[in-house]
Amino acid sequence: MTALEFSYAITQSTKALKPFALRLTRDTDEAADLLQDTVLKAFIHRDKFSEGTNLKAWMYTIMKNTFITNYQKLVKRKTFIDTTENLHYLNSLQFTTKNSGEQKFAMEDINKALTQLDVSFREPFMMYFHGYKYHEIADKLAIPIGTVKNRIHLARKELKSVLKMYR
Repeated sequence: MTALEFSYAITQSTKALKPFALRLTRDTDEAADLLQDTVLKAFIHRDKFSEGTNLKAWMYTIMKNTFITNYQKLVKRKTFIDTTENLHYLNSLQFTTKNSGEQKFAMEDINKALTQLDVSFREPFMMYFHGYKYHEIADKLAIPIGTVKNRIHLARKELKSVLKMYR
């Protein structure tokens, strides 16, 4: 494939790559930059493209890998390492943890709502919550599997209505 044919094929592929870049970055400017980086890398490494293979798929792979690399660099850049001798920044009062009082109130409300459920609904729901499979619950409670599914569904529905303030 000549350089001109390769250039034309890449130009045709960029139309399909734009939505993918936008989906990855969720920003039009960053998507345009990602597309430009992808096209540039494709031109630079055109000798690595095997003629007869899917060019568009090759370009998608370049774009995905470029996005991942850029994201990893961004994460590393935002990572803070305290190099002071006495870890001044880590031990300063500026960085405090959040009070977990809200979580405590929410858990109390959830537990209260669970105790208000009828035992026939609460027991299968809690077993399912703890990781039991439907058939295991049915065997343990000696009820049909359809009844287990229905009771779990009704328990969820009841909990959603009681705990609607946490939506």
